[in-house]
Formats: sequence, C-alpha cells, structure tokens
Amino acid sequence: MNHRHEALLALLADGALHSGAGLAPRLGVSRATVRKLVGELRQHGVAVESVPRSGYRLPQPVELLDAGRIRGALDARGWRVADLQVLFETGSTNTFLFDAPAPPSARPRVVFAELQQAGRGRRGRSWLAPFGSGLTFSVAWTFADTPPGLPALGLAVGVGIAEALRTLGVAAAQVKWPNDLVWRGHKLGGLLLQLRSEAGGPSSVVAGLGLNIALPAGAREALAAPGAQPVADLGEALGRPLPSRNDLGATLAAAMLATFDDFAHQGFAPFAARWTALDALAGARVRVAQDDGDVEGEACGTDADGALLLRVDGRVQRFHSGDVSLRPAAP
Repeated sequence: MNHRHEALLALLADGALHSGAGLAPRLGVSRATVRKLVGELRQHGVAVESVPRSGYRLPQPVELLDAGRIRGALDARGWRVADLQVLFETGSTNTFLFDAPAPPSARPRVVFAELQQAGRGRRGRSWLAPFGSGLTFSVAWTFADTPPGLPALGLAVGVGIAEALRTLGVAAAQVKWPNDLVWRGHKLGGLLLQLRSEAGGPSSVVAGLGLNIALPAGAREALAAPGAQPVADLGEALGRPLPSRNDLGATLAAAMLATFDDFAHQGFAPFAARWTALDALAGARVRVAQDDGDVEGEACGTDADGALLLRVDGRVQRFHSGDVSLRPAAP
C-alpha cells in the first residue's frame, strides 16, 4: 500500500458514489490509474463496489482512524504515550510491537491498524477483521518491577475492557476465560497477550484487542463454522448508533493503560472480585479440550494466577491458558 491507496480510501470513506472522472484529478492521476488503484485496494481486502457508468463506493461509510485525534483523546484522559501510530496495513499489531524493543517503563506505545492481514487470536488462530468492520490495536507496556500474579494479567485486561464496554452502554458485556469478550453468549472480541519477564526484574507485555464493530454478512458467514461460538458486533450490543471509531479506540486504549497501571501497583488482587462479577462461565458445565483428552466439569472461577478452576467429580482441577480450549459441554 502507498499514499495513493490511502488517499483514494480517504475519498471513498464517506460511502458516497464517486466517479472515476471526479476522483482522478483529486488524486492527480488518470482514470485508468484510479481503476488500477481500486483493483489493488480490493486485493488487500477493501470491498470497493463499482456501479456501471457511475463510479465507486464503499458498502458503508467508514470513519478512518486518526492518530492525532486518538492521541488528543488519550492526553485529555491523562495518558501521555511515548508513541501512537495508525498503520494503514500490517500483519499483526501485536507482532509489530512485540518484534520491536520493549518501551521504557511509564512510556507505553500504542499501535492501531485499519487492515490487519495476519491478526492472531489465542493458540495461533486467525482473527478476521474486514476493513472498517472492527477495531484492532495493541499496547506495549513495561513494568519496572514484575508485579505479583503476572500470569493473571490477561484476565485483568479483560476486566478493564469489559467494564469500559459497559460504560459505553453494553450492559451485558462479560469475559469468558481466558481472553474472550462476550455479549449474551456471543463473541464480541478477543484479547492476545505476549509477555517478556525477568525474575526479580522488569517485565514487558504487548496486549492486543480485536473488537467486532459492524460485521458484514460475508464475515459472519466465514466465522459461523460448525461448533464455533456465535459472534456479535458492537452495533447489535448497543442497539443504537455506533460511537466514533476514534473515540472508541481512545476509550478502550485508555482502559487498557489504566489496567496496566493498576496491575503494576497491586497485581491481580483488586481485579479478582471484578472478574468474578463478569465471568461468563460461572457455574456452567463446560468441556476443556486438551491434546491428551477432554475434561468436563463445573466452572468455578479462577485462582490468583489466572488458572481456570473446574470441579470434576467433586475435586477442583486447575487449567492454564495456552494448554486448553473451551466449548459448551454436552447436556
């Protein structure tokens, strides 16, 4: 992608119909080049529609992310980040930050992406985020000293994001162990954390969020695999017009930063009761799928290290993130 693609997309973002003849002079190119740029946008996953003898348009308006606007909203909330970028396209915002040197303590970095071609969920699963349909960003944070209960950090981040969604109006937002954001049993989004830590020294984390905002029908069909958890988007969950993508991005990034700051001082302890109040699995019978066989039992919360507690035949067992996957147990 180059600046011409981004400029074309900025012109199409209003969702209105634009003729090739009208776009060409605004971009400083020929009509043939406009057609070529449209084709290249489509190759990168942007669904540009062509209307014969009329022009081009996006299926719906898209508010493009604006780094200056998001940074300003974070500044207004008291969060001064060392660096905030909006990438038009990247493989994964998490990989982008994790492959870079960890930021200094108290100098977090934030990266958003309009198009994420290799977004990942837990255990290497892909994260589908068609252009304009969601929000994807990652935050890199360094703890000067490794906080207590670091393995439970992912649960704390889930709590922070779910609480922020509730503040925005998603009253039924919950967290599903270990890292899903759910609404009425449907998956609204997911988190991915990557940690680097040294015993008795500093530790750093990159936390990524993928949130469904307005999923097109094609994406829903692609996600509706047999046995998969049903999906939802923010539009459904709110039941009213969507907030600005930039304001939403700033709100959720601020929630993540606040979670890291609180965790740095107190560990998981202040999040434990809040997790319990948001736990989508509490008291449910679930099946834990492992390489060496499945285990069924009653979900009964987590421990101080973030492990799932499952009551199996009257005995509580612990399961850790990365070793298991969850799906509803058979009735």
